[in-house]
Amino acid sequence: MSTINATNIVADTLVGNTSANAITVRGEGSATTSLQQGLSKAWTCMNGTGTPAINDSLNTASITDHGTGNFSCNWSNAMGNQNYAMTQMGGSNNTVNPGACHSHNNLGDTTSFKFFSKKFDGAVVDMHFIGMVAHGDLA
Repeated sequence: MSTINATNIVADTLVGNTSANAITVRGEGSATTSLQQGLSKAWTCMNGTGTPAINDSLNTASITDHGTGNFSCNWSNAMGNQNYAMTQMGGSNNTVNPGACHSHNNLGDTTSFKFFSKKFDGAVVDMHFIGMVAHGDLA
C-alpha cells in the first residue's frame, strides 16, 4: 500500500494498486473509508411536468414517463445489483402542488429506477422539480 501526503497534486486518474475499492481516504478523526464506496454513482435533476426533461445528471441516460407522476430513470451504466440506495425529493413552483415526497419500486432492476412523485397527502402528481441520488456499486 502506498500513502501520498502532499498539498498540490494534479492527476487525471487514481487507480488502486491491489484491487477494486483499494483507495481509502481519511474521514472524521482517524477513520478511513473506501473512496469508491463513498461516491454517488448516479444523480438526476429533472422537470417532471409535460414531457419530462433532464436538467442535469450523472449516469442518467433518459427518463421514461409512464403517466402522471410515474417515471423511470434509466441508467447509462448499470448498477452492480438491486441493493443500491436512492434518495429522492421533489417540489412544485405553484400553490396547487406545494411539495412532494417520492416512493419507489425498484423491482430488482439494475438498469433503471421506477418512482412515483406524490404530494404529501399521497396524491400522485407531476412535479416541476425532482432530484434523485443513487449510492451503491456499479456493474
